Amino acid sequence: MKFDYHMHFEYGSYDLDWVQGFFTSAAARGIDEIGISEHSHGFSDFKDLYYEDLILNDSFVGSFQQKWLKENKFKYSLDDYFTFMDTLKQKGYRVKTGIEVCNFQNQAKVKDILDRYPFDYIIGSVHFLRGWAYDSSAIKAEWENHALSDIYTWYAEEVETLCASGLYDVLGHPFNIRLFKFLPEFDVTPILERVALALSQANMAIDINTGTFYRYPIAEISPYPDFLKIAKEYDLPIITSSDAHKPEDCGRYIEDAIVYAKQYGYDSCLQFTQRQRTSIKFD
Repeated sequence: MKFDYHMHFEYGSYDLDWVQGFFTSAAARGIDEIGISEHSHGFSDFKDLYYEDLILNDSFVGSFQQKWLKENKFKYSLDDYFTFMDTLKQKGYRVKTGIEVCNFQNQAKVKDILDRYPFDYIIGSVHFLRGWAYDSSAIKAEWENHALSDIYTWYAEEVETLCASGLYDVLGHPFNIRLFKFLPEFDVTPILERVALALSQANMAIDINTGTFYRYPIAEISPYPDFLKIAKEYDLPIITSSDAHKPEDCGRYIEDAIVYAKQYGYDSCLQFTQRQRTSIKFD
């Protein structure tokens, strides 16, 4: 069986005409089950957390992020989301209800929000470092203002915070801090092992994510080989995902993700239902 558990409806709206394309693409690519993991910035429930955490001053970064928060964000509530997902399930669509939550500092507040809803799985992803949206091409120049050794350390600290909360099932797109090809010339092995240990202690899986292959300059599946090798040594389970933001990308390169995982000794991935996971062998 093949799964794609990381994708987003947010470029469209909650209507059947838009989302049908995701299921059509999944069927064409032989995907047996998809899971929707809407970004937390799509929901009004999380709005205050973004305004608490992000740089929002008059700087280069802050000015952009102020505009970013006002563009197509917080369109729905989690109640709206679950109502729509329940409609899909009632109509016979094979789909799981997930969410991708940013790395907020106030994990107690995040818990209060998440505990109200029966998610099938919850992805935690590092999208901000010290309040800076490092993965945004519009403010890529900010990378030049930070030592890469600091960025790797900050990333590890954010993952440890996610892990310590006990709220998440999966780390989204591990080490996508490589996405703009700012690659370290120093030994990052201690950082990789630090992250793997935290994930292992939190009983979290990792996301074999093809989005960084077809959407970013690095053009590699996340996590990159050095971390995937260590992840296997720590026996971290995996999900496979396309990180699709458009219907035509659903299921994209999932077969390649499976081949990639197998190269490092993986023979299965996880299927989720109501936060319970089952290991499913690859075909």
